[in-house]
Amino acid sequence: MSRKKVAISVGDLNGIGIQLALENHATISKEVEVVYCIDRNMLEQAAKKLNLPIPADFQTMEDIAEHFEIDPGVVSKESGAYAYASFVRAVELARNKEIDAITTLPIHKKAWELAGVAYKGHTDALRDFFDAEAIMMLGSPQMYVALFTEHIPLKEVAGSINEKALTRFLIDFYRTAKPSTEVGVLGLNPHAGDDGVLGTEERIIEKAIENAHKELGTEIFSAPLVPDVAFTPRVRANYTHYIAMYHDQGLAPLKALYFDEGINVSLNLPILRTSVDHGTAFDIAYKGVELSSLSYLNAVKYINDN
Repeated sequence: MSRKKVAISVGDLNGIGIQLALENHATISKEVEVVYCIDRNMLEQAAKKLNLPIPADFQTMEDIAEHFEIDPGVVSKESGAYAYASFVRAVELARNKEIDAITTLPIHKKAWELAGVAYKGHTDALRDFFDAEAIMMLGSPQMYVALFTEHIPLKEVAGSINEKALTRFLIDFYRTAKPSTEVGVLGLNPHAGDDGVLGTEERIIEKAIENAHKELGTEIFSAPLVPDVAFTPRVRANYTHYIAMYHDQGLAPLKALYFDEGINVSLNLPILRTSVDHGTAFDIAYKGVELSSLSYLNAVKYINDN
């Protein structure tokens, strides 16, 4: 059986991503064939600054973007432009079926903005590239959390919960995540609304769940769970997948439990994309700090397992 081929977009070269790539190449290349969306010039510059050897079989690509001087820990338009170009190259490889999936190393959103990139992040860009409603799911093998709303202000969340959109989200999630057990769906309000005393959004959530079950022909989603107990050990024993109504509702408990090993998966797309679930860590970039590689290794492992 042939190994899967994975393209790695290298993220912001002023951050820790390239250190992760170099230090973990020997490990991940035993599982998958890897191509890195970085050119040799930039790779050699980064490796020299890190005082790390370049593995002999570290496969690079040319003509990614304009070269620049790596400035550890600095937000710059040059590093943002290179990170975006690296990502676009990886997506092109996947679109053209030259590779099986992509894994993205961390970007800095402000650097993308300085470079004139119109997107806030990878998932926003993927939605536009493929004209598809990409679903952001984060987690680790023990627990995954998908987000119904993502990077929007908290004051806009309640108004974003509507029956049609949530119904479609639930159906798309089930068909692409393929959970094997019941999925825990979080309510929005304290006490999941207490039968309307503390809010009525749960009635919309309940209706969307009912609609999804009808179309899917299976009752896979829970009734809205009370958010403050949904991630207690007793309740977690029943679920491997959750759906949160907003960003921090799902990610605060996830990161408290599994921060070092969590990954980001983009579902409901014609390509598979995984990512580390941490940032550029500018404060420790190029300082010889020992990095945790669990998130990166899990991101590649998810591809191998799916």
